[in-house]
Amino acid sequence: MTTFDKREEGFEQQFAHDEELRFKATARRNKLLGLWATEKLGLSGAEAESYAKSVVTGDIEVGAHDVMGKIRTDFAAKGVAQSDHQISRVMTELMEKAIADIKAGR
Repeated sequence: MTTFDKREEGFEQQFAHDEELRFKATARRNKLLGLWATEKLGLSGAEAESYAKSVVTGDIEVGAHDVMGKIRTDFAAKGVAQSDHQISRVMTELMEKAIADIKAGR
């Protein structure tokens, strides 16, 4: 194996690691986002856990761009006043927390 092949293999391994981290962080962020939304929606207990899981599975099934749409729709149905900017800011903050938690082994 040449030095070039070793470097290429290293880059591929790093890419796979980064993608796995991104997937885990996104799923964790979505669960945290779902739990944040449950507070705003007045949900608790099993209902809150179920809602948070639906945010995670919705992202996997439909796509990341629709997570915000789900939250926005659910907030509108319950009369919760949160702008798209506020939801987006919370999503960014929770992604940073999720990445930090994963890197810290939590």
